[in-house]
Amino acid sequence: MSKWDEWKIAAGAARPWHLLDPSKLVDNDEVSNRRFEICKACPELIKLTKQCKKCGCLMHLKTKVEAATCPIGKW
Repeated sequence: MSKWDEWKIAAGAARPWHLLDPSKLVDNDEVSNRRFEICKACPELIKLTKQCKKCGCLMHLKTKVEAATCPIGKW
């Protein structure tokens, strides 16, 4: 399997352009805040950039997308 295919699997159904579509975002900030709190406690988060080592996503943004999932199943 190529690295690109591995990334697509790790990223899940969420895509960066979903941030531009309000219908793809979570209904309230409570959900995204709860998700990001889980990320902040995870050893896979690069604290400086808020980027996940597993999927490469910027988690402070990914947590706002409704279809997004954690690549290691934490949320």
